[in-house]
Amino acid sequence: MAHSTKGFGQRLEAAGQARGRLCVGIDPHPYLLEKWGLEPTADGLRSFSMRCVEAFSDTAALVKPQVAFFERFGSRGFAVLEDVLAALRDAECLTLADAKRGDIGSTMAGYADAWLDEQSPLRADSVTVSPYLGVGALGPVFTKAEETGRGIFVLAATSNPEARAIQSVPVGEQGTIAQAVVDECAAYNVSAHKAGVPGNVGVVVGATLDNPPCLDALNGPVLLPGVGAQGAGPEQVHNIVSECPSLGFANVSRAVLEQGPSVADLRKAVVRTAEEFQG
Repeated sequence: MAHSTKGFGQRLEAAGQARGRLCVGIDPHPYLLEKWGLEPTADGLRSFSMRCVEAFSDTAALVKPQVAFFERFGSRGFAVLEDVLAALRDAECLTLADAKRGDIGSTMAGYADAWLDEQSPLRADSVTVSPYLGVGALGPVFTKAEETGRGIFVLAATSNPEARAIQSVPVGEQGTIAQAVVDECAAYNVSAHKAGVPGNVGVVVGATLDNPPCLDALNGPVLLPGVGAQGAGPEQVHNIVSECPSLGFANVSRAVLEQGPSVADLRKAVVRTAEEFQG
């Protein structure tokens, strides 16, 4: 499939309008493999993942394979991940590799090539990255996203409670570390804002947070974990992205995956859940 001339932010916004603003995870957790009657092997991983591809590729706006659950099977797991990403790409379904990579210099450039370069077998439409070596250290992945029209989701204010002690630390006049991350990401989307389109640099903000960072100036996608099993719902998601709801995508994994292994039941769960976040 030829890569679209539109940037990731534009393509994701359009997908959300067509299918609902939902990101569905492919998380082959050991307990889910067992629940689906599958062995905890690379073959079980493949069966699980390909059923998800069949169910999600024409129902979800964004599909997010959790890289760790593939990586634990070594090279065979990565081979499955390559096939999953290729199948979703062929179906013209947008993908997010949940890799949470973060490093400096040439190492970060290697990660950028692995997940966003047009020639990489692991290429996805977007990737999650960690800014806690400094947002500036992510420069190679910002550059690669700009070159390819792909997207980035930078961890800003995550939903896990362990992160709050760090991410809520005050920083100068910017408020908190989380707000500083959002503001630095917003700077990368300024040219897109001037052109009247969404930028390709997004952030991750937990939907369970009582005091999330201000996203008014971001002009980029927002991924909102913490929905479903962790307690957040449409009201919390709307409140966080109220200034630009078309770019806010609730992240749901377990609530959908637990409806498997039936492909039909998985499809119904995606459609039903997406409808909750469409308004």
